Amino acid sequence: MNNIKLFNGEEIPLEMHKVKIVQKLELKPINKRLKAIQEAGNNTFLLKNRDVFLDMLTDSGVNAMSNKQQSAMLNADDCYAGGESFFRLEIELQKVFKKKFFVPAHQGRACEHLLSRIFVKKGNIIPMNYHFTTTKAHIRLQGGDILEIPIDEAFNLNSECLFKGNIDVTKLKTAFKQHKDKIPFVRLEAGTNLMGGQPISLQNIQEIHSICKQNNVPLVFDASLLQDNLFFIKTREESCKHKSILEICNEIASNTDIIYFSARKLGSARGGGICLNDEKTFEKLRELVPLFEGFLTYGGMSDKEMEATAVGIRETMDFDMISQGPQFIKFMIDELNKAGVPVVTPAGGLGGHLNAKVFLQHVKPEHFQAASLASALYIISGIRGMERGTMAEERNPDGTENISAIELVRLAVPRRVFTMSQLKFVVDRVVWLHKNKDLIGGLKWKEEPKILRFFFGKLEPISDWQTGLVEKFKQDFTDSL
Repeated sequence: MNNIKLFNGEEIPLEMHKVKIVQKLELKPINKRLKAIQEAGNNTFLLKNRDVFLDMLTDSGVNAMSNKQQSAMLNADDCYAGGESFFRLEIELQKVFKKKFFVPAHQGRACEHLLSRIFVKKGNIIPMNYHFTTTKAHIRLQGGDILEIPIDEAFNLNSECLFKGNIDVTKLKTAFKQHKDKIPFVRLEAGTNLMGGQPISLQNIQEIHSICKQNNVPLVFDASLLQDNLFFIKTREESCKHKSILEICNEIASNTDIIYFSARKLGSARGGGICLNDEKTFEKLRELVPLFEGFLTYGGMSDKEMEATAVGIRETMDFDMISQGPQFIKFMIDELNKAGVPVVTPAGGLGGHLNAKVFLQHVKPEHFQAASLASALYIISGIRGMERGTMAEERNPDGTENISAIELVRLAVPRRVFTMSQLKFVVDRVVWLHKNKDLIGGLKWKEEPKILRFFFGKLEPISDWQTGLVEKFKQDFTDSL
């Protein structure tokens, strides 16, 4: 996909597909939205989808399938063991990831669970560019801990750095000197989810893999957000501009030892899996799959899901297909940036990210800036975003809040789902909210789970700020309440 210049000089990303199946949306009145978010405990995860206008919570499992994926599902070989659907998926993955063995699982976090059970022991340290919530939870459940060592520029949310997801090579070398016998593997996430979807470079992957080989530990690669990262490598990394997407993907695969992914993201379907060459590790995984996932040739995936994933993996090698997400996100971020809204730049993958620390400077960090902003945005627009900040952290051992270094509201842009007019609506409502940001207050715990509290926890306002926000919206939007 290329940006198309209109006759008036405007450049816009153009969809390289046509819409053939649609789902009706409804924008509920603001009073109903206020009631809905209150009932959900100001946690957008707990909103009912019937109350959501634009669902920008995640791209996981909500990407639009292609007509070829839909038709492939009719070709499923429905059986318990040894079905042809598994082998068709395995062939596609071998073409892309160049690994001999494929272990299916029901989604990405299932892969994390299996790998943690095999590799992680009490006292282990897992270096990585940045954690994902379930990744950290699985490692800690096995008695290990994580060591986040991204480049320093990763924490500069507004910069010119094109690959803020890179691991700091010097810090990794230091980690091996300090913890060598405690490091079972290094984890690298393609497109750091919690840092604004910021990509990693092929050069960094090669450097990290070389260090891992020197220390005789595997490099484990989370490829769930790989398709956006492939776009950024091709368009931003000079040495890759003339390479095909498949060639870039093959090079990544040759510089990693274990690759796992969520097909709810990569492949625009459902399921996931682990790809590897090491037979001993495969044999250990093979023992666990029937216990936790399903038989070895379906692993929690249906045959239809495997067929759709196989086609989705093949389509991921199409530059036009993987372009829309990053280009739509860039359009949204550029428009917000021009309006003075604090956002993460350069625009990354997965979605656009609002910098809640700057957006709500007047709200104390312990009052959950990102969660407050996500709640306010839903109230005034019906847009469901996701809190990526302190609410997603775990408390410190002494019981105090672990204030996140980064407070973001993620506005995910699922592939081939939203239109340009819908993104313009998002921009309009976020800009209005920023102009009225002083009306937004903080939140406090009402119900706090011990593990993964951002999924189930409930918050309540520390004042009556939500009522004031609603009243101001009614004054400015009398015709669209």
